[in-house]
Amino acid sequence: MAQLELHGINKKYGNIVAVEDIDIVVPDNEFFCIFGPPGCGKTTLLRLWLGLENADSGEIIIDGQVMTHQPPAARNLSMVFQNLALFPHMTARDNLRFPLVERKLPSNEVDQRVAQVAETLHITPLLNKMPAHLSGGERQRVAIGRSLVRDPAAYLMDEPISALDARLREEMRVELNRLQRELKHTLIYVTHDQEEAMSVADRMCIMQEGKVVQVGTPGEIYNSPATRYVAEFVGSPPINLIEGRFANGTFNSDSPSISCNATGSSNVADCKAFIGFRPEDVSVSREPTPGSIAAEVFELEPLGAWTVVDIKVGQGVVRAQISGQPDFALKEPVHIIPNLERAHFFDVDTGTRFASGVTA
Repeated sequence: MAQLELHGINKKYGNIVAVEDIDIVVPDNEFFCIFGPPGCGKTTLLRLWLGLENADSGEIIIDGQVMTHQPPAARNLSMVFQNLALFPHMTARDNLRFPLVERKLPSNEVDQRVAQVAETLHITPLLNKMPAHLSGGERQRVAIGRSLVRDPAAYLMDEPISALDARLREEMRVELNRLQRELKHTLIYVTHDQEEAMSVADRMCIMQEGKVVQVGTPGEIYNSPATRYVAEFVGSPPINLIEGRFANGTFNSDSPSISCNATGSSNVADCKAFIGFRPEDVSVSREPTPGSIAAEVFELEPLGAWTVVDIKVGQGVVRAQISGQPDFALKEPVHIIPNLERAHFFDVDTGTRFASGVTA
């Protein structure tokens, strides 16, 4: 068990900046998720922690010790790679045994650890099978098991379940949460899938083009996005953004017509701005109500428990997420009311959030 830290980390590959000025502290026994699009530097951070890459500058600390220039073997970290990297000529049992045999542990201890991990992962009946005879989910469990048998200071996982189908990914997310709670070890998990990130993480780090843009709990990031990028990247369906002008504490847009005072923004300079509100914060009705905006149903996406309704408002489209399966028809006139008390305001040029909520 260990606390993992990165301080002032920079890494380039030629003229390409992989990560820049990274400062992250992951406390002991935390499920920490690094979330971002492909190519944003997520895997590079894991490789730097593990020692497979050397940082150009900065400091890497593991369990209170500076490990910046130490080899991977000295860092006592375990990695689950995206491609699983199981030995095809070994049974599941021998794949689990391999890291312990390489460390020349006594045979009885090796067998004991393998048996414990196999029971924890529910793969005991699979131990005599070759990887080619295992399903994707079973191979995934074996790969995770090979990481668990080592009892390292922390576990690093690089999109380990991205190749599985949707149902298996759901099952494995539950398993990973259970394992982390039972093992009480630090786990750093990389993904580009927001469902994975939001559902498993104690805290998460949002990355953009090699930089950390926000760190917090999934709830903090969803409800208080630091930037327009975070607001758009986290949330499905994505947040609605409407461009307008912010002046003297008031936001105004033309299409749709919205005018409101942003909370706590009296000292904010005038600027072009976006107002953003989540689809679940948009109510839709057939009859006009005070403050409602006339619109038209543009598209319907029934998803079972809820329906995503694309609504044409002026020259733009607003998305609403409605519980159940409403009987709206395409091109039907409707009226919408966004809950602006939960709205966010972003500077168009910098992308930063400068206010949330509205005042009367």
